[in-house]
Amino acid sequence: MHNELRITKLRRGWGHPIVGDRVPRPEEHTYSSAMTSHLSQPARDGSSVQSVDRAVSALEILARRGEAGVSEVAAEIGVHKSTAFRLLASLERRDLVEQNGDRGTYRLGIGLLRLAGAVPARTDLTVLARPVCERLSADLAETVNLAVARSGHAVNLDQVRGPATVTADSWVGRPTPLHATSSGKVLLAWRPADELRALAGPDPLPAYTPHTLTRVDDLVDDLATVRERGYAVTVEEYETGLNAVAAPVRDRDGSVVAAVSASGPAYRFTEEQLLRAGQLLAVAARELSHRMGHLD
Repeated sequence: MHNELRITKLRRGWGHPIVGDRVPRPEEHTYSSAMTSHLSQPARDGSSVQSVDRAVSALEILARRGEAGVSEVAAEIGVHKSTAFRLLASLERRDLVEQNGDRGTYRLGIGLLRLAGAVPARTDLTVLARPVCERLSADLAETVNLAVARSGHAVNLDQVRGPATVTADSWVGRPTPLHATSSGKVLLAWRPADELRALAGPDPLPAYTPHTLTRVDDLVDDLATVRERGYAVTVEEYETGLNAVAAPVRDRDGSVVAAVSASGPAYRFTEEQLLRAGQLLAVAARELSHRMGHLD
């Protein structure tokens, strides 16, 4: 209690309480004072949160660009150049960013390695995707799958079943055709044109229902639509009475490594609902991509 009173008096006096033999830096005093008075100044909480948000945005900008100057960071965040400078200076003091020689730009610093090293290794795709798939299934009330491309097929790694009595069968571990499933179309759509045609298979392609696209040229046109809107839709193309929609999951380098899909009976999962679901899936897949290290 005596020490607390002494520090308070020092703080009210000339402003810098002495800790041991070291005089805190001005920024440490500012932080300490803000923490001490936050209850009496609630308006500052919002400002602090905003500063944290801007600092994280600055880190994301540098991660995406590789390096950037103060003016570039300020423009992307939407703040004055002096504000961006203060943010970068604070991050630099923590070794989270560093100046790139004499070029007047900043890049990510080694301090991030210390933080990253404290995070458990959780790169298993199914572990990362599970909470996203569970939330999607709850929102859509349909079955959600996570699939990857294996040996010319789409293979489901995990599934969250919908709450309805009538749901899609379990496809976990079973290979399904790339050209006739929503997940397969997503896994094909962003491939180079020559690789795409090779992966699609022989022309004509196998027909599973009267709605299956069997001409490779028709499939290529459909995949262009997939790329344009950001998700794939299949209406009774693999099984009669089954509709599905899928969106791409990207890795750190931006390549499509998986697909998140939702499927359900055609009488319930109508074409109109597929479009709404596609938009939700695209957002969820983008979130999962961020978890995988991809930056838009």
